[in-house]
Amino acid sequence: MDESIWKLSEPREEAGQLAAELGIPLPIAQILFNRRITEPESVRRFLYGSIDDLYDPHLMAGMKEAVERVLGAIERGEKILIFGDYDVDGVLSVVMLHKALESLGGDVDYFIPERLKEGYGIKDEHIEVAAGRGAHLVISVDCGIKANGFVRKAKEKGIDVIITDHHLPGPELPDALAILNPLVPSSNYPDKNLAGVGVAFKLIQALLERKGKTAQLRHYLKLVSIGTISDVAKLKGENRIFVKQGLKELDDVSNIGLKSLIEICGLKGKKISEGDVGFRIGPRLNAAGRMKNADLAVKLFFSESMKDALPLARILDKLNSERQTTEDKIYTEAYERVKMKDFDKRYKILIMGNEEWHPGVIGIVASKLKDTFYRPVILFSYGDGKARGSGRSISEFSLIDCLKECQNYFLTYGGHELAVGCTLERERLPAFKQAANAVAESRITDEDIRRKIPIDARLGFKDISGSFLEYLSLLSPFGVGNPHPVFLTEGAEVLSPPQSLKEGKHAKFLLRQSGRILEAIGWGKGEWASRVRKGDRIDVAYGFQFSSYRGEEKLYLSLAGLRK
Repeated sequence: MDESIWKLSEPREEAGQLAAELGIPLPIAQILFNRRITEPESVRRFLYGSIDDLYDPHLMAGMKEAVERVLGAIERGEKILIFGDYDVDGVLSVVMLHKALESLGGDVDYFIPERLKEGYGIKDEHIEVAAGRGAHLVISVDCGIKANGFVRKAKEKGIDVIITDHHLPGPELPDALAILNPLVPSSNYPDKNLAGVGVAFKLIQALLERKGKTAQLRHYLKLVSIGTISDVAKLKGENRIFVKQGLKELDDVSNIGLKSLIEICGLKGKKISEGDVGFRIGPRLNAAGRMKNADLAVKLFFSESMKDALPLARILDKLNSERQTTEDKIYTEAYERVKMKDFDKRYKILIMGNEEWHPGVIGIVASKLKDTFYRPVILFSYGDGKARGSGRSISEFSLIDCLKECQNYFLTYGGHELAVGCTLERERLPAFKQAANAVAESRITDEDIRRKIPIDARLGFKDISGSFLEYLSLLSPFGVGNPHPVFLTEGAEVLSPPQSLKEGKHAKFLLRQSGRILEAIGWGKGEWASRVRKGDRIDVAYGFQFSSYRGEEKLYLSLAGLRK
C-alpha cells in the first residue's frame, strides 16, 4: 500500500533525561534530539529565543569596514546604489536596506535587473548603471559574490563596492571594499544558513547599533521572516529567531504596501503562519520578478496610501494567477513526457527543455517534478541559441556538485545542494545531459530515489493532550531544517468507511486507538479510500493539523503514510 521507506528514530535514553530535566513530554524531547538540539541552553534558545539572542553582527568578517564606509557615505551625502536580485529574498533585502539607510539620512537609489532580459546577478556592463546614476558606493544584496568583473570596473571608476550575499563563492573572491557572506571561508560567522535578507539585516543591525537606534530593529523582522521563508532557508539558529519573531510582528503591520498585500491574500485580521507566507504572500511577491518586473514589488512597499498600494497588490495577484496557469501547463507537459518516454525508469536525474517553457517558472515546476518522481530535476527554457536551466534536488544528491563536475559545459552556473541555475549553448545540452546522467548514475542508489518518511517518535492517541500540543506548538515555525514532526501510531482501528474527497483526490476516515477517536485525512491519497476498510487495523505515520469552523479549532491527523 505504501512503498515509502519509513525511518523511525528510535527512543534515546538521553531524550528521557532531557524530558525529565526540563519537564517536557518525552516525544517533544525526542524531536529535539532528532534535530540535534541536546543541551538545555540550546533547547531554551530553540523554544524561547528572542531578538536578544541574535549574534553580534561584527562577528562577520568585513562588517567593521562596511559600517564605516556606509556611515561615511551618509555623512558626505554620497549617492548609494543598492543592487538586488529579482526574487522575494532580493526584493525585500532592497526594501529593508533602502529604508534603513534613508532613516539614517542616506541618499539612496536601487537597481534590480529584469530576469527575462538580463538574467541573474551583477554583470560587468552594469557598471554603466552605477556610473550613470552617480553612485559613489554600490551595495549588493542577495547577489554579487561572483561579480569580479563588475568590482574591477567599479574600482577603475572610483566606485566602492560592498557585497552582501549568501551564495557560494567562486574560486576567486571579488576585490570589494567589504564582503559580508557567511559562506566565505574567512567570514568566521557562527551561522552559515542566513538568507540574503538575513545578511542584509545583520548590516542594518550593525548600523543601527552604531547610531544608537536598536529599538528600530524589530520593525525589519517582518520582511526578514517573509524573505527567509520564501527563500526556503533552513529554519535553524538566527533564521528561526527571524521567522518566529517576524511572524509575531505580522500581527501589527504599519507598512501600507504590506497591509494591502495581506488583504489581497485574504489574511486580513488573521494570525499569519509560515504556511501563509510560503504559499500566499511569498508567491505574489515572486510573481513580479518571474512574470514581469521585480520593481513592482519594491514600489508596493514604498506606497504612501492604500489608493496607491491596492492596485499594485492586485497586479501582483494577477501575475501570480498567470504564473500558476503557466506552471500547471509546463508541469503537465513535462510529466507526460516523463511517463511517455519512461524517463523515470531510465534515468536517476531528469533533464528536459522546451522553447515555450517560461524561464521564470521552470524552477517551481522542477521542484514539483522532484517531489513527484523523487529524484533531481533540471528544466531548460530555450531562446537565442541558449538553454537557461533551473534545477531542484533531493537531499541525497548535491546538485551544485553535479554542476561543478560538468562546469565546462556552462556559460554560467551557480546555486547550492538543493537548487541551481545554469546557462549553456543549446547545442551543448545533449552532451551535458549525458555527463550529468553519468554523475547521477554513479552517486544515486535505487534506495535514494525511494520516498522516505522520517518518523520522529511513537505516539499513542492517549498521549495527545492539550499540554502536549502546547509544547508541540513551541517547536514551530516549521520548514527546511525543522520539518513538521511526524509520529507513528501502531494498530489503530479504522472506525468508519473511508470517504473520497474532492473527486477522489483525498481520503478521510476515523481512527480509534487507546479508546480515543480522531479524524485522519490523506491529502493527495484518494486511492487509500478504496484500499482501507472499516475494521482494519493499520499503522499510521502522521502530523497534526487544525481546521477552523465558526471560530473553533478542530484537531485532525494529516497522514504521511499508512500500512496494514
